[in-house]
Amino acid sequence: MQSPALTFSDDQAEAFDRVAAVLLGHGIDLSEGTTTPMAEGKASVLAVVGKAGSGKTMLLAELYRGLRAAGIEVVSGDYEGRRRKDRRTLAILAPTNKAASVLRLRGVPATTIHRILYTPIYAPEYEKIAEWLAGTGTRPVVEGMTDVALDRAHAFYSQIASIPGALAAGLKGSDFIKGWKRREEPLDVGFVDESSMLDERALDDLREIFPMLVLFGDPAQLAPVGASGEMVFDKLPEGRRLALSRIHRQAEDNPILDLAHALGDDRLGFEAFESLVEASARADDRVVWAERVEAGLMARSPVLVWRNATRVRLIQAFRAAYGAPEDQLLPGEPLICDGIELPLKHRKKRIDLEARGLIKGAQVIYLGEGNRPGFARLHVVGAEEPQVSAASIIKIEKPDEEEPFIPHAATMGAAFLHGAAVTIHKAQGSQWEEVQVFAPDLYAAAQSGRSEAGVPLWKRLAYVAITRAQVRLHWVVRNRLARPVTALGVDDLRREPAPLALGEASPSPPGDLG
Repeated sequence: MQSPALTFSDDQAEAFDRVAAVLLGHGIDLSEGTTTPMAEGKASVLAVVGKAGSGKTMLLAELYRGLRAAGIEVVSGDYEGRRRKDRRTLAILAPTNKAASVLRLRGVPATTIHRILYTPIYAPEYEKIAEWLAGTGTRPVVEGMTDVALDRAHAFYSQIASIPGALAAGLKGSDFIKGWKRREEPLDVGFVDESSMLDERALDDLREIFPMLVLFGDPAQLAPVGASGEMVFDKLPEGRRLALSRIHRQAEDNPILDLAHALGDDRLGFEAFESLVEASARADDRVVWAERVEAGLMARSPVLVWRNATRVRLIQAFRAAYGAPEDQLLPGEPLICDGIELPLKHRKKRIDLEARGLIKGAQVIYLGEGNRPGFARLHVVGAEEPQVSAASIIKIEKPDEEEPFIPHAATMGAAFLHGAAVTIHKAQGSQWEEVQVFAPDLYAAAQSGRSEAGVPLWKRLAYVAITRAQVRLHWVVRNRLARPVTALGVDDLRREPAPLALGEASPSPPGDLG
């Protein structure tokens, strides 16, 4: 079996061939670029595991390209072509919208698990546009959509195969959604990124839909809460876990990755690790030895902490630094979605909000009051259509107080906590260009002596926190806050579709740790 033209390391090439062999057993021949109808009753689950920088995302992307070249239809949950008896499908999934957006930036059409479990019911006009974009229909005439908007949508889709992304270049895809339903018919092949975040229930849901699943995950991350340190791929039988051991750096050594992988040394204690961080900061400006937390960075990338009490104190300090009143939010304040609080009779509304990216853990920026009492205008970070208006319950916790203050209170709707600081557990699956890690909390974890799956807890926390940084890591060593130099605002957030420049797809962001 031939490996792809891309230069792989030995472990990547072996993993590619192993996945290709299983795909062949399911009627998909990557070497020949051919398919046969899916065999009934056959099921497989594989895992590709490796630490940050081991090339998991690169391997996933190459497998996607191979499957697409073989004629596999990519299903995003946004549009599915007419079902054919011999149709073969691939869905690329992530637990959160932020994690899916990291893949989309690399040209891989990923979506959330939720968007696959629940499928939209579209208006006929949407179907016509989607069929045309997918190459199975003629150019439509749609009331309210100009030729320019259609051209923009087509140009976008030629670069990234995303129907809602294409429509966002001209018109909101959500305008065509008339309802939602739980998926009943099975799909085919599913790739799941950030699978360390999955619990058994989520895996069981996916198994109901996909006869073949390939899980991509990092065994050094934190296991889901309540999983006793075990991840879903840990329970797979021998031969079903493919390990990537070689670390692939960028053109130059990446000091952030170096620090992350130094944590694998059993002999390394906390103080010795901090000495490594300090030495890295002296040698490379991609690591910063910080004497205080920068309030200006907190507005778009939260400080990562271990203890909840630390999170609450930092949020209060952030709001005080910006002069935010106690009884209301300022436009530009960051939020974290804490779930949807709606009764069962509003199930369709819940599914709609979640499909738009308002799932638990989503990063959101407050834009201002909505047009109706209890509603807020929000920017969902990483979403293809980020602007949302939703009934909102926004809670701001205060030190030494059990009940949070609620400056924005709908009777029901999407619930939010403040997002200037988040726990490292909740940060999994997200990445930011610059990340501040609150080291005093990790020292406290080290002093506690706690372990997870035989690994000191502080090392797992540090590993996850460090690998959230794409470009620059700030290791904050003191419990101090530097005041912002500019006021909060929302001018940096995308409100209208950006002008589309035709040409080659953008390269991956520099220093990406995927």
